[in-house]
Amino acid sequence: MTPGSVDGRKSAGGGTAGATDAAAPVLVLAVGNTLLGDDGVGQALLDRLREFDWPAEVELLDGGTQGLALLGRLAGRRALVVLDAVALAAEPGTVHTLREWKKAGVRAGTAHESNVGELLQAAILLGDCPDRVAVIGIEPASLATGIGLSEAVAGAIPAAVEVARRVIEEVL
Repeated sequence: MTPGSVDGRKSAGGGTAGATDAAAPVLVLAVGNTLLGDDGVGQALLDRLREFDWPAEVELLDGGTQGLALLGRLAGRRALVVLDAVALAAEPGTVHTLREWKKAGVRAGTAHESNVGELLQAAILLGDCPDRVAVIGIEPASLATGIGLSEAVAGAIPAAVEVARRVIEEVL
């Protein structure tokens, strides 16, 4: 799979991640670019979450760098959990959970906030934004060209996976 492509593999909820006919109520969406170091943390988190047995109400999707092309994937969802690099000037490896930012009109502090921020703002304008949105991410150490996560970000993966699991269970 190339960075930015939509993952068509089977989702953990049993449906094809590329299918749109009966959207699962909860979408777990990884965004980021695996060719930019820690910007690929969303995909790393998604890979770890695929190891768990999720009910059919949960769809796991690698959105890569698709941005607004993912807009149709949000419609009809009860909840959205975004997995991403979140740059808020904290110590690299810090796990962030953002829940209320979309309601206040504040943009997410992601490494590529135009993708997530514009996606959610467009969904809000169209009335397709899920009622519950959470962004879970890890503060990046490096967004330079290169494959692989920094030591600080890789070390924070287990904690971020646990946070993501709790948030997904809350919205079910």
